[in-house]
Amino acid sequence: MSVVGFDVGFLSCYVAVARAGGIETAANEYSDRSTPACVSFGPRNRSIGAAAKSQMVTNCKNTVQGFKRFHGRAFSDPFVQNLKSSLVYDLSQMPSGTTGIKVMYMEEEKVFSIEQITAMLLTKLKETAESALKKPVADCVISVPCFYTDAERRSVIDAAQIAGLNCLRLMNETTAVALAYGIYKQDLPTPEEKPRTVVFVDIGHSGYQVSVCAFNKGKLKILATAFDPEMGGKDFDERLVKHFCEEFAVKYKLDVKSKPRALVRLYQECEKLKKLMSANSSDLPLNIECFMNDIDVSSKLNRAQFEEMCADILARVEPPLRSLLEQAHLKKDDIHAVEIVGGASRMPAIKERINKFFGKEPSTTLNADEAVARGCALQCAILSPAFKVREFSTTDVVPFPISLKWNSAAEDGVSDCEVFPKNHASPFSKVLTFYRREPFSLEAYYNCPKELPYPDPTIGQYVIQKVIPQASGESSKIKVKVRVNIHGIFSVSSASLVEVQKSEEEEESMDTEHSTEKENESKMQVDQDEQKTPGTGEQENEEKKAGTEEMETSAEEGRQEKKSDQPPQAKKAKVKTKVLELPIENNPQWQLANDMLNLFVESEGKMIMQDKLEKERNDAKNYVEEYVYEMRDKLHGIFEKFVNESDRDALSLKLEDTEVWLYEDGEDQPKQVYIDKLVDLKSLGQPIQDRYTEFEERPKAFDELGRQLQQYMKIVEAYKTKEEQYDHLEEAEVQKVDRMVNDVMIWMNSKMNQQSKQSLAVEPVVKTTEIQAKTRELFSTCNPIVTKPKPKVDLPKEENPSEPNGPVNTQENPEAQPSGTEQAAADGAEAKPDMDLD
Repeated sequence: MSVVGFDVGFLSCYVAVARAGGIETAANEYSDRSTPACVSFGPRNRSIGAAAKSQMVTNCKNTVQGFKRFHGRAFSDPFVQNLKSSLVYDLSQMPSGTTGIKVMYMEEEKVFSIEQITAMLLTKLKETAESALKKPVADCVISVPCFYTDAERRSVIDAAQIAGLNCLRLMNETTAVALAYGIYKQDLPTPEEKPRTVVFVDIGHSGYQVSVCAFNKGKLKILATAFDPEMGGKDFDERLVKHFCEEFAVKYKLDVKSKPRALVRLYQECEKLKKLMSANSSDLPLNIECFMNDIDVSSKLNRAQFEEMCADILARVEPPLRSLLEQAHLKKDDIHAVEIVGGASRMPAIKERINKFFGKEPSTTLNADEAVARGCALQCAILSPAFKVREFSTTDVVPFPISLKWNSAAEDGVSDCEVFPKNHASPFSKVLTFYRREPFSLEAYYNCPKELPYPDPTIGQYVIQKVIPQASGESSKIKVKVRVNIHGIFSVSSASLVEVQKSEEEEESMDTEHSTEKENESKMQVDQDEQKTPGTGEQENEEKKAGTEEMETSAEEGRQEKKSDQPPQAKKAKVKTKVLELPIENNPQWQLANDMLNLFVESEGKMIMQDKLEKERNDAKNYVEEYVYEMRDKLHGIFEKFVNESDRDALSLKLEDTEVWLYEDGEDQPKQVYIDKLVDLKSLGQPIQDRYTEFEERPKAFDELGRQLQQYMKIVEAYKTKEEQYDHLEEAEVQKVDRMVNDVMIWMNSKMNQQSKQSLAVEPVVKTTEIQAKTRELFSTCNPIVTKPKPKVDLPKEENPSEPNGPVNTQENPEAQPSGTEQAAADGAEAKPDMDLD
């Protein structure tokens, strides 16, 4: 099972994977840990990541970047309309009303949804993870900004599904950073002690997020979050671009904004200049050759001028920090440390302002770029059964207060209540109780439109169906469970009708339930429920209640598991109830329809296949091109001696024709055409290659054969001189070896003489494979004969061969000394091993 964390940023993405040794950031095919969040469309395929970024200038209209900010937004959204003019690519409206991106793909005009574009990027990141882990990837955790609304989060979940990923959790970026920070800390206070409070500041390319977190051993709890979704590194880039556009208009009379390609190049150079100014306070140059109309432009800027130019942007650093402390009811002295991450956090001016606000130096113990991805991978490891990770619970918060409203029979016609206040713990479930005779609908919405970085506060509408009155005609009691899940997405997860069997006991039972619930009000978050007095349609009473007997609780909700709404046993025995599950019709705002989602999944599969086929076609073309250049160099290099003049001219002409063809008619041909072209070239080139290879390998093969011949010749000679070592061999067998050695020797000398007279430019007289076959034949014939073991001779026990001539002086004649085994046999004793083993 894979354990992967994806940090999908505005400008760059990072992939962290869990291995047995811990968490590591995976590198892409360019050995770079950072993958640009960029997708480019061409006439035959898509390019994603670094390959797409390289096309931002050459194919700017069809290269898409910065699409993260369009998740879950309608095309009519003022935010989208304001951005349209500053984008190089075109936006378009999807049939559902959401934002799409119009590009030319496969030589056709196509409109892709934001979910599809993000899915393409996730597909690339998935490939990077699979390459690092050497196994398929499905389970993952994906980061999102903490200020993302319900619609934006659902959009990212859909994108993951299109990419074939099972997202275990959408994790807020600052929460991921907090987890990456806290899980390795060994000195956190125990659960009984006062928690350690740490502020995390994340300033990325297009968003500014801060959160304050309380750490205890084995757990972290986000206390509050604050943000400025419109502030980030891009604002500083845009300020630089605006400055140089104005300067070049005066200095060079150039209207930079009229040429998208020139504008993209200026953005790239300004980003580089900004990074250089963070490390250097002196004057730094900006030079761009052939910028516009074949004009070279140059300028210079220093850090002081830049900070003065961006004073209003830098002033936006402090308000979210102040808001954070106010929400968490903390003082600056309560903060133990301030950790900063994100690319823009490297700017000295930002560090100075954070330092000035908190009165302490911000820490940079975490990797500014990779901390989010690492936190996501840790969360994935915690959620995955495949990894054993230190117990560490994570409690997030609801970023915006969520309310429900519904039609009621009261005079005002509509009732509402706040279900989840701002900074309420998440994930969390609550149960609301309604009294109804017929189906009814609930509308969920964010009740603070001013705080929302999103124009539409609506979350969705939920219709509770199949509601019927009690048998007595009175209103039925409906329990509705609402939930903010692990992704931070709101839902009405279930509804049930409590059917009372003995109606005369109903009111007494309900009163008891209310009183029990009110006693527990101080211990738990409560919801407002609408209660209709049975039998009366006009009167409405709003009561604070929390029905918890059906509540699903996560680890964070464990303290709420107490069943508070049980009536006393005496009452309970008198009232029989039956619970019926009710169907719910969910209509979340800007939710992608299932049939559309399936269509996008199918479309992504086809595009992946098309990319694969195009890669294979390009590879086949590249093999032809490589062969042309490689062969041309070698024909006048190492292959020169192995080809005659006429063959060289023929092959050179063929290579030249192929090169011309590659850049003209062969520029865009099917894969098979390139394969056939390579086969055609190799029919002329391969014999030359083979002759060169033979020339290199043949001497080694002859050397090996010669070595074996020498070895067997020595053995035959030793036999003839009657050496004791070989006196057990039969004469006929030795003669067979002798004949074989002589025959092979004659063959080898003959072939070597013939080959020495042969030109290198023609086929060799003998090939390496023939020599190796002859060597194997010699070995298989001779080796069994010459290595035949000497038979053992058992001597009688009473005989001592040394007696007739007197005792043998083993000191003076060591050769005559028998071996240990022979001596033991001669003495009638048993040979023993060198050491006794227990």
